[in-house]
Amino acid sequence: MNRFSQRMMRAWAGLGAKYLPFADAASDDVPLERLLRLSLFQVSAGMTLVLLVGTLNRVMIVELGVPASLVAVMLAMPLVAAPFRALIGFKSDTHRSALGWKRVPYFYKGTMVQFGGLAIMPFALLVLARQGHAADIPPIVGQIAAALAFLLVGAGLNTTQTVGLALATDLTPPEKQPNVVGLMYVALLAGSIVSALIFGALLYHFTPGRLVQVIQGAGVATILLNGIAVWKQEARGTARPRHNATPDPTFQQSWASFMAGDKALARLVAVGVGTLAFSMQDVMLEPYGGQVLGLAVSRTTLLTAAMAAGGLIGFSLASYVLSRGFDAFRMASFGAMVGVPAFLMIILAAPLMSPLLFGLGTFLIGFGAGLFGHGTLTATMNSAPPAQRGLALGAWGAVQATAAGLGVALGGVIRDTLSALDSGSLLTPYLAVYILEVILLIAAIVTMTALIKSPRGAASSHPAQLR
Repeated sequence: MNRFSQRMMRAWAGLGAKYLPFADAASDDVPLERLLRLSLFQVSAGMTLVLLVGTLNRVMIVELGVPASLVAVMLAMPLVAAPFRALIGFKSDTHRSALGWKRVPYFYKGTMVQFGGLAIMPFALLVLARQGHAADIPPIVGQIAAALAFLLVGAGLNTTQTVGLALATDLTPPEKQPNVVGLMYVALLAGSIVSALIFGALLYHFTPGRLVQVIQGAGVATILLNGIAVWKQEARGTARPRHNATPDPTFQQSWASFMAGDKALARLVAVGVGTLAFSMQDVMLEPYGGQVLGLAVSRTTLLTAAMAAGGLIGFSLASYVLSRGFDAFRMASFGAMVGVPAFLMIILAAPLMSPLLFGLGTFLIGFGAGLFGHGTLTATMNSAPPAQRGLALGAWGAVQATAAGLGVALGGVIRDTLSALDSGSLLTPYLAVYILEVILLIAAIVTMTALIKSPRGAASSHPAQLR
């Protein structure tokens, strides 16, 4: 290789480290290749979420003829496991292993539970839809089997995400953690996009047999991706041996210690209120565009892409800024502040009949949610004591996932209730939800005001960025 080519290669490598938001996450002990491999568990999570919320949502209702209300109940089953993420994180913090691991055993347990749910799910769905020979089976059998499958997938997914993020926090120094958050989110988004395209292609000509193959293939891919992700990631000896005489603290003791930390309750309240505010519109934007603005299906489907693009840009910007010592909750509050005018644009798009304003508001909702989510997760990672990282990240995940699920359900309930009370107005039910979201965002901003560090305190806590 001549000198010119060598200079070009060095320049290209330098551009990646300079402009990619997660390239600086690497260190001498944890190179970028290792972090990319660890992020495969988020690719697996994105694949599973797309399968549940996207592919199976449509397949059950359209191809299998399952009632929409029953589908909604099944899709809500994974949320049952979300509040237990704090307990899962605590267990991975205090696990005694003969092999010297504390995170890996729980990660593999979660992976196998998730695989078990995916293994039985296609047959449960066929029984639920009374397809083929399953028509002679009582309906209650299909309902119980499908509920069990979704519950197992949700429990496994919540376990692997909680323990995986805790492991990522263990491996990276504090100054690298904002970029690690960005990398994990990009992996989740990439897994969602690629999986959606693959599932769509494989199920283009739908048959019950093909559905079984696709879901079980996703289960096998889960084991492979998660196995590769954590292979030799956690050093042996990180967990206390079984014969250690020191008694473990109980979950109640650890939780009390965690909540006694600096403004722990306010942090969780801010996460819950902000996530609730950003989540209520998830099932409403496309119907709003179609019913109120009269947009075609081809145009409303672009809203998901616009929101995803906004979220990716928001996460990338937050990774870049937070890695330079910016206060995490200040970043989260900026995200909530962006969300307020974004929802006002959505509201004003109806009287102005402006699809452009509607699209811009949707993009800014994704952008604000990206800033908010990255800020709150980074603040949790930075404030977690070494002995309570799993508990802290589990508490964040429990509040975030539960609030997101409640937000989606609450938004739909408010819209349907107001529509039933005032059937003559298409706009009022949507406006009520959007106005409520604005109020919740303002409440989140007020809550986070007490959590933002002074510039002097923020600077002193990140001396590495001042050199």
